[in-house]
Amino acid sequence: MARRPALGLALVLAFTLLTLAGCREAAVRYNARYATLMQEELPKTLPIPVDGVTASQLQNTWGFARDGGRHHKGIDIFAPRNTPIRSVTAGVVENKGMRGLGGQVVTITGPGGYRFYYAHLEDYGPQEVGDWVEAGEIIGYVGNSGNAAISSTHLHYGIYNPSGDAINPYPLLKRGQPFPSEPIAQTQQTQQIQTAAK
Repeated sequence: MARRPALGLALVLAFTLLTLAGCREAAVRYNARYATLMQEELPKTLPIPVDGVTASQLQNTWGFARDGGRHHKGIDIFAPRNTPIRSVTAGVVENKGMRGLGGQVVTITGPGGYRFYYAHLEDYGPQEVGDWVEAGEIIGYVGNSGNAAISSTHLHYGIYNPSGDAINPYPLLKRGQPFPSEPIAQTQQTQQIQTAAK
């Protein structure tokens, strides 16, 4: 009997979190699914979000000094322009659009309320804010938008805990495996469809 009030409280909390996070549509469309997601723990190992990149190619750029006294709150994953970027977990698209230094970004709210931040994109996947994504779905393409305009193309990948504090994603990715890549023809076809839809 004590489980029923706890479940009700979890659903109310999930609805409130979604609404505060700008995912009002998702709160209505995915409330039970989202409540379950919020009860899951952050995985100890995450897949590498950029197609064709292996764990041995990752560099721990967490905490490196940046302009204006800032410190790097993520890692940079270098890859050629338009390389597919995939969501590392299931979740809900919280943000999609231009965001200051990050340029074109996508933020996914995933297990336990952790937020996965994908920045400096060249282009976006087909999802809209409030859409549910599964692990492995293409959510964008590598670029150098925002303050990365004069650097090599890369994904700035960050993880934020439910309190909003950044955590180092490198330890979670260094044991991870890449997603199986789609055949190049299928990836190009997906890009053409997305471009035509705009």
